[in-house]
Amino acid sequence: MKYVALLRGINVGGNRKVSMAELKTVFERCGFSDVRTYINSGNVIFESLKKLNVSAIQNTLLSAFGFEIPLLILDANNICRIAEAIPEGWQNDTTQKSDVAYLFPAVDEATITMKLSCNADIETAVYVEGALLYSVERKNQHRSSLLRAVGTPLYQQMTIRNVNTARKLAELVQ
Repeated sequence: MKYVALLRGINVGGNRKVSMAELKTVFERCGFSDVRTYINSGNVIFESLKKLNVSAIQNTLLSAFGFEIPLLILDANNICRIAEAIPEGWQNDTTQKSDVAYLFPAVDEATITMKLSCNADIETAVYVEGALLYSVERKNQHRSSLLRAVGTPLYQQMTIRNVNTARKLAELVQ
């Protein structure tokens, strides 16, 4: 089965640096096959016939990089299902900021939009199991609920990718 591992909080602002080549090697050492990384934000596509042990993977990452890395692993079906739910017109460009916030189990519930206090006047937030699909016009980005959530415990329970990346990850696991 194909999977995507989403690593949270690496290679942001020059902190918590993780080499994609070394990350690939770590996943191969864990016994996974057809391991590939996609861009520098911590996306690992891999195959496994065995049951996944996320704790063991996290321990291997800790040993390799010297710091804990929150990790969310989704199978190909869920990556594709979430990407297919992104409204067709959503883009990540100069006028629109559209993201997928992949949710860790502790916050994976439909009430996430209320917990973030999403403002329907300036932003669109749609819950699908496993993710929050989010879009705001760039001119309103400074007032967005996701921006206000940065640093909160709720924000720590999600890992965000722009819609272009979410769509590409789905393409890579098909």
